[in-house]
Amino acid sequence: MIIEQLKEKDFIRVKKELSQNFLPEKSVIDTVTEILGDVKNNGDDAVIRYTQKFDGFKPQPLQVSNDEMDLAYKAVPSDFINILQKSRENIERFHINQLPKSWEIEPENGQKMGQLVRPLESVALYVPGGKAAYPSSVLMNAIPAQIAGVERIAILTPADANGKVNDGVLAAAKVLGIEEVYKIGGAQAIGAAAMGTDSIAAVDKIVGPGNIYVAEAKRQVYGLVDIDMIAGPSEVLVIADDDANPSWIAADLLAQGEHDERAGMILVTPSVRLAEQVAIELVKQTERLSRNKILMESLKYAKAYIVENLDQAFDLSNILAPEHLELQINDPYPYLDKVKNAGSVFLGAFTPETLGDYMAGPNHTLPTSGAARYASPLGVYDFIKRPSYLSFSESALNKVSTDLQVFANLEGLTAHANAVKVRCS
Repeated sequence: MIIEQLKEKDFIRVKKELSQNFLPEKSVIDTVTEILGDVKNNGDDAVIRYTQKFDGFKPQPLQVSNDEMDLAYKAVPSDFINILQKSRENIERFHINQLPKSWEIEPENGQKMGQLVRPLESVALYVPGGKAAYPSSVLMNAIPAQIAGVERIAILTPADANGKVNDGVLAAAKVLGIEEVYKIGGAQAIGAAAMGTDSIAAVDKIVGPGNIYVAEAKRQVYGLVDIDMIAGPSEVLVIADDDANPSWIAADLLAQGEHDERAGMILVTPSVRLAEQVAIELVKQTERLSRNKILMESLKYAKAYIVENLDQAFDLSNILAPEHLELQINDPYPYLDKVKNAGSVFLGAFTPETLGDYMAGPNHTLPTSGAARYASPLGVYDFIKRPSYLSFSESALNKVSTDLQVFANLEGLTAHANAVKVRCS
């Protein structure tokens, strides 16, 4: 961990140093463009070919069978099924509050207008399966869509070299009643879901994190379909005071570091002593963790920033806009008002980020790489549309007809003006 003393004038420099390039290398862009073009032209054949090339097996058929789903469900421990059910209940309890309602107003006599709330008809959920498999991602992506009322939910997830999808992922899908699961990943899976093939009907939106090729594929198909976000490496920022436990802070930083070699691990504190103790703990704990090779690499990028006080710590955090923000400080709740930009906030020493990843309730699909400045966690609102409507009576239209025609003519759109004139002359 690199420990650096900061003045307020250094905050913008730090942001520039930590920011990720939005676009990947040209070779990645070109590769994804080629794959998507091939899928567009050759459908299933291209998807099968790329899956065999990158994942080492030939997926025929592409869809996971009911028998495979049943076997996976039986293969996982019953305790895990119970945990999935508990997590489901917690996630549903939180997200049900996000469901908006249709509304209508009558601003004047003869005028009615309002907003409808309608679910998307179909979505694809990308569930990673490379360095690790994530049943939790099935829950976090699917439950908000189900609450929104999405009728068709399809899961895209890579299989191993034997064509087997992770049992936990399939068990989570079965717990939620999702039967449409495809054993494909990578850019070819994104292309298939966006454009459709003989085996996979196109969807309206694709959500869920993936590697750099998945992220780039989502970027390229955006517009043809909607996407949730372009996710970068996972990140956590911990604001801590002098009384915080260095062992707990180190453990929480490493919980993010094990995701990816470029994961963001940042401590912001006024205490040099604490930062030095956390740096020692990071090395000690890494040695006994199973993903220590990834962690040793990610530790090269870990940072501890020493600021003058907690107010400055929040100023820096708001500039960096972290995916996960932990407040390991005495009485953290009053400081919540100081948080402007963060994906999800964890208050207090007994609220580790692990809670949010699995079963507390709030979503774990969060904006990364500073996107929390303008983006929000995945939620029910990501799976709905809000069409507006309006209705004017003859007298109500006559009342505004002159204004409408003047406005339209001012813009040079005489046909717009005429559409009003023929009704009100």
